[in-house]
Amino acid sequence: MGWRGILGLEYGVVQGPLGPDISGPELVAAVSNAGGLGLLRAPDWESPDHVRELIRKTRTLTNKPFGVGVVLAFPHKENLKAILDEKVAFLQLSWGECPEELVLEAHRAGVKVLPQVGSLEEAEKAAHVGVDAIIVQGLEAGGHVLGQAGLVLLLPAVVDLVGSKDIPIIAAGGIADERGYVAAMALGAQGVCLGTRFVATEESYAHPAYKRELVELGKTEYTDVFGRARWPGAPQRVLKTPFFMDWRSLPSHENETNQPVIGRTTIHGMEKEIRRFAGTVPNVTTTGDIESMAMYAGQGVGLINEILPAGEVIRRLVEGAQLLIHQQFGTEKS
Repeated sequence: MGWRGILGLEYGVVQGPLGPDISGPELVAAVSNAGGLGLLRAPDWESPDHVRELIRKTRTLTNKPFGVGVVLAFPHKENLKAILDEKVAFLQLSWGECPEELVLEAHRAGVKVLPQVGSLEEAEKAAHVGVDAIIVQGLEAGGHVLGQAGLVLLLPAVVDLVGSKDIPIIAAGGIADERGYVAAMALGAQGVCLGTRFVATEESYAHPAYKRELVELGKTEYTDVFGRARWPGAPQRVLKTPFFMDWRSLPSHENETNQPVIGRTTIHGMEKEIRRFAGTVPNVTTTGDIESMAMYAGQGVGLINEILPAGEVIRRLVEGAQLLIHQQFGTEKS
């Protein structure tokens, strides 16, 4: 197991579904072509035709397995139907309970189900309904973070809980290099899921200024300043940009609804205004005051020093992990 692959993949490296559309077909295909698992991100609104289009475009760029991430907190029934109709290899779910009927429906379509959990209780429910693997997300993760526990405590607890069920556990949260990969394996994971490291790649759909800040700024904060109206109760980990540091103590009654428009963007084919504190991360199409927009990042961002091709990220992770284990422990893990 370990880096030699899980779930029929060449390597145990998963690229998190980066919202709202940062992990587009180019990034997903690059990750899958390099032997990892690339995950598209479904829109946060019903748009099944667009979902099909994303999947089909990705298929023109890779013949390897890939998947789609769906946030269950937003409308998703029609998007799910499109994903299962298209028979992608993987369905990744987050921010909601994974119903047994959906797992059965996915399996009938030949689709493996990977929920992301942030607590022991969520992991237990996911294991009970027969999912194919579980992504365990620690509080160190970037973007919207569901749980409250750090990965070093949560991960082995989940491994102990579901170990007898033969469900691969994938670690997420703050992992950015081969050391994090090896540490996750030592804690019982059979794979790792990286988000921020893949935002900072050549193929990611993030705005160049956002990528630049990921390289230049090394610190993050767990906050709820962004997107309070659109997605209440969904705190996030963001870069400590100058804008954020000026507004980090935003009074709890304030939100984006009465704020000025600071930019415009096209997300999943839809044109949108961006208000201050909206929580919309800037993609390639975004214009306006980019530096005042949300920039999500995990705690591992301090280890990111350059923008790399996604395939190179995977190569360094895998080869680095093999070398590290060989050097530190005097044996090569199989």
